[in-house]
Amino acid sequence: MLSSVPELLAEYGVPGATIGILHDGEITEKSFGVRDVTTGAPTTADTVYQVGSMTKTWTALAFMRLVAEGKADLDTPVRTYLPDFRVADPSVTSAVTPRQLLNHTNGIEEDFGDPGEDDDVLARMVANIADAPQVFPLGHTHGYSAALGYAILARVMEVVEGRQWDDIVRDRLLRPLGQNDTDTRHADDPRAATGHILRSLDEGPIVTPIDHLPRAFGPGGNMTSTVRDVLTMARVFLDGDLLPAGVLAEMTRSRVPVPDPYLFGPEWALGLIVCDWHGETVYASDGSTIGQNSRLRILPEHDLAITMLTNGGPREPFYRTVFNEILAKLGAPTIPELPEPDPTLRLDPARYTGVYARPGTHYEVTAPDGNLCLTSTLDPMHASFTGRPERITYDLFPISDTHFLMPPGSPLEDPQTVAIYDFADGAARYLHTNCRVTPRV
Repeated sequence: MLSSVPELLAEYGVPGATIGILHDGEITEKSFGVRDVTTGAPTTADTVYQVGSMTKTWTALAFMRLVAEGKADLDTPVRTYLPDFRVADPSVTSAVTPRQLLNHTNGIEEDFGDPGEDDDVLARMVANIADAPQVFPLGHTHGYSAALGYAILARVMEVVEGRQWDDIVRDRLLRPLGQNDTDTRHADDPRAATGHILRSLDEGPIVTPIDHLPRAFGPGGNMTSTVRDVLTMARVFLDGDLLPAGVLAEMTRSRVPVPDPYLFGPEWALGLIVCDWHGETVYASDGSTIGQNSRLRILPEHDLAITMLTNGGPREPFYRTVFNEILAKLGAPTIPELPEPDPTLRLDPARYTGVYARPGTHYEVTAPDGNLCLTSTLDPMHASFTGRPERITYDLFPISDTHFLMPPGSPLEDPQTVAIYDFADGAARYLHTNCRVTPRV
């Protein structure tokens, strides 16, 4: 098993990966490649990786412990806990709840400025969004929040507990679960993997110019861990420990639909993505920083969890090939492929064309020859350090009247899917891809 990993690392320009399997209560770990291309130090089972947005699952579990104890409630407005909480829309100010933060339906623009790196970072983030507008109306659709939603949630936790989010997670999760190799803060650990980016296959992976995310991303993306500790967290969803059964069930059963159901999964629960693999429910938690990536899939019907942590990439074909090899060996369902376009569909381009934008994101959908295209504009700094052009145009091939397959624009990219949906006055209101939602302007 996993004989293909060394070749895949070379093919996709990923320096190193550590893979863990939890099956029937037993953990198996395998490491490949190096944790830093400049030193050549090999990865091991103890290599510590940045897990990015997988952090959200830990934060959700910590919040649900407060729910289980009656200290917090999923549907009590945030303002009950944070009396000074305010955003631009008064109705959102008074009504947004922790459930809507957990499932990414709050719609608040991530307009929190620079809250600094001090211990009051979450309080400053909440104070800084007093004038933040809505990307979409509260509860109207799903739109992933990289940092802000879970920062507000963590600030509620801080006020309820009277201490920092870092301490709450450590005492309520990491210590009870024995996760000694997991941390909420960036630290100099000799076992830590170095992040890498790939500008071209010929050049190969290079060390990332940004070695960790700002502290503002803490509750939503700043944790570091090992595959064993990630699987220990996954065990909570398989064995039902740590939380009462009803509270744990609420995490997985409270779901909202995802406008683009193909790239990750058709629903979002409380801190987890919900996937449908050939009729079987699979839970997912993924993450990325600038140079490191994490994947976790939990298959309750097979008492199975698989994780892969990498210090570059990983490209989707790499992840799919490795996981499918493991899944097939264990008699579990494999990852569904993206759907094929429907060549019989004849769409009216006028319903889709236009500019979709929000701070830091700009898409233009056009139909120069009657066929839809999407042009993405990168910010100059991102384009510079990735070596990509600032504007990239992709073809859009219809899967349905709201969903499109978007082939890659370069050999370093993978196919994606895009939803263009919610038609008002004949024109779409939103574009949804990579779980992010962008409104028409």
